[in-house]
Amino acid sequence: MNPIYEKLIKCKNDIEAFKSNAGIADFKPKVALVLGSGLGDYAGNMDVKAELAYDQIEGFPISTVIGHAGKFVFGYVGDVPVICMKGRVHFYEGYHIADVVLPIRLMGLLGAEILFLTNASGGIDYGAGELMLITDHISVFVTNPLTGANIDELGTRFPDMSCVYRPELNNVIRQCAADLKIPLAEGIYAQTTGPSFESPADVMMLKKMGASAVGMSTAVEAIAANHMGMKVCGISCVCNPAAGLSKNPLTHDEVQEAAGEAAPRFKNLVTASIKAFL
Repeated sequence: MNPIYEKLIKCKNDIEAFKSNAGIADFKPKVALVLGSGLGDYAGNMDVKAELAYDQIEGFPISTVIGHAGKFVFGYVGDVPVICMKGRVHFYEGYHIADVVLPIRLMGLLGAEILFLTNASGGIDYGAGELMLITDHISVFVTNPLTGANIDELGTRFPDMSCVYRPELNNVIRQCAADLKIPLAEGIYAQTTGPSFESPADVMMLKKMGASAVGMSTAVEAIAANHMGMKVCGISCVCNPAAGLSKNPLTHDEVQEAAGEAAPRFKNLVTASIKAFL
C-alpha cells in the first residue's frame, strides 16, 4: 500500500474510533469547511456535536500558526452535516506537501462531498476587508500535492483542472451574497510558499499573470480535493494590500486585524451558502 494512503487510513480509523466513543458514529459530513484567518470562532455558528484535537490523531500534522486552534469540529450548519477544520496546515511550517493536504483527503474519506475553502490574502486588485469569490487559482509556485506515486484509491494520475471551483457552487455563493447584500468580488487566487510576504516584484508578476489576490494556502488543498472527486469552492478575505501597493510594511498582525473586522460578513455568507448547498 502507498505509505501516504496507509497513513490516511490510520488517521481515518482513529477518527472513526473517536466518533464511536463520542456517540456520533453515524455522523457523515456533506461539507468539509476549512477556516482561515477571521473565521477561527466559526464553530459558534454551528450546532456542535463533538470536537477532536489534531494531536489526538496519530501522525496528524499539527498547525503551529498563532490563531489556528488545531482541531476538527463535527456539527450542523442548519440541516447540513459539516466537518470543520479549525486551523489548517501550511507548507511553510516545514511539513511535506502530502501532510499539508492530508486533512483535506481525510475529510473526503470521511464522506464530505464538498470542500469549502476560506483564507486570508493580500489584495492585488482588491482592498483590505473585501471578500473575493475564488474562480480559479495559480499554483505553479508551490509543490504539487500529487507529486510522487499516484494514489489510485483516490484518483487518476493526471486529473483535469479546467474547472476546480465548481460553477454551481459559485452560483449559490453569489446568490447568497446578493440576498444578504454583502459585496462580493471575484478573482483568481495565487498561492506562494511563504512564510515571507511577497516582494513588490512578485506582486507585479502575479498581477500580469491575472491574479487578484495572493496567499500561502488553499490551491494545493483544492488540487488534492479535485483529484479525489470532491466539489470545491472558496472565498478569500483580502486582509492587506499586497507588497508594493501600500507604503506600510506588511505584518501578520495587520492580517489578523482586517480578518477580524470582516469576520461578521464572512461568517454570514459562509453560513447562508452552506445551508443553500443542501
